[in-house]
Amino acid sequence: MRRKLAFELTTAVMATAATFLRESQRLFRPHGLTAAQYNVLNVLVGRPDGMSQRELGDLLVVDRSNVTGLLDRMEKAGWVRRADDPADRRVYRVTVTASGRALWARIEPRYREVVDQVTRRFTVKQMGEGLALLQGLGEAATRWTLPED
Repeated sequence: MRRKLAFELTTAVMATAATFLRESQRLFRPHGLTAAQYNVLNVLVGRPDGMSQRELGDLLVVDRSNVTGLLDRMEKAGWVRRADDPADRRVYRVTVTASGRALWARIEPRYREVVDQVTRRFTVKQMGEGLALLQGLGEAATRWTLPED
């Protein structure tokens, strides 16, 4: 029973993540954004001094190898800026531009409303338990080992 539930849980998490990604496009696409680009803006808006490209990659729900292309497209759109880090010339510092901040400010209240709609039926306790469960799954997912043949 435990093994069956574990399989169903992890399958449901992956299916739910795919659903969130697909459905998020209804909100972001009309603004020329992807979910990953929104996440970049959301992270950078709270960091006026910006952050390194590597730090940003560590925080995002994006494979690190895709961060450069993601930032290339966002820089071309005028939403972010990359500059050499004064403390380490090997590092790029990424900051949000005024245009990127304005775009985020238009979308963020709509995003919050969607989040409210999606979570409306759950109590604070249920959301806290769900968050703890997902964080535990995320941590465990980075530590699994391949079973022997």
